[in-house]
Amino acid sequence: MQPVPAIIPEPVVPRPRRGLRWALALAVLGAGLGAAAPAAHAAASPYERGPAPTVASIEASRGAFAIAQSTVAASSVSGFRGGTIYYPTSTAEGTFGAVAISPGYTATQSSVAWLGPRLASQGFVVITIDTLSRYDQPASRGTQLLAALDYLTNTSGVRTRIDRNRLAVMGHSMGGGGSLSAANSRPQLQAAIPLTGWHTVKNWSGVRVPTLVVGAENDSVAPVSSHSEPFYTSLPSTLDKAYLELNNASHSAPTSTNVTVAKYSISWLKRFVDDDTRYDQFLCPAPPASATIQEYRNTCPHS
Repeated sequence: MQPVPAIIPEPVVPRPRRGLRWALALAVLGAGLGAAAPAAHAAASPYERGPAPTVASIEASRGAFAIAQSTVAASSVSGFRGGTIYYPTSTAEGTFGAVAISPGYTATQSSVAWLGPRLASQGFVVITIDTLSRYDQPASRGTQLLAALDYLTNTSGVRTRIDRNRLAVMGHSMGGGGSLSAANSRPQLQAAIPLTGWHTVKNWSGVRVPTLVVGAENDSVAPVSSHSEPFYTSLPSTLDKAYLELNNASHSAPTSTNVTVAKYSISWLKRFVDDDTRYDQFLCPAPPASATIQEYRNTCPHS
């Protein structure tokens, strides 16, 4: 692992409940009525990281943050089989949220590796993992995602770069199903993104974590009619949730560079891990059907 410079951790500040965040932002705005307009953007969230987003910035192959990466040997951890950490090299803006990503059945972390630098350069610490067995089922992959987050925040060389209150999970196929399992068992998570997820469990009414379900129109391994769509519809109607169906795409669409997957994953993580309402513009109102989007459903406006 590359040496990581010592960083003084930020004090842990309790996060306001999601339902209060807009109220707090409005209260701050109201307090300033009658005063001269500020010359620069005043952050509505203390967790905003990076410049104001544009379509170009969230579709770009790299974001504003310079990044580095380090290898996590399987022999150095327990609960998962090692992986790769991608992280911003500067903490001048503060600590970052963290994301753990699992591959699917029989796959290794290489199948989701493209997401590591893409997300990290937007202002997240990311770990892509190898699972204990390539044949692990979704529930096990969910447990391993949580073990990876615990390693990141408690033991890893980048732990002082991470805000342990701002964590998320992602995964492809059975790893996507694993992200639902992880969200169901740890409601303190801030976001979950199953990518063409596969799981024998179809009812996720107990999930309390903002969830973006990504399906693929031509998926023959995890058809949206029996996986992604039931996952989405079973999530509580009161939950911040969205369903993105990739147009004319297969099950493996999220395993290589995909601008649409990246664009909406970044926006979802920024909105719910960083409380960054600057990214609402890409999620609400729902983006229309297009050459890359077959369908998009959501529960806008977000709380």
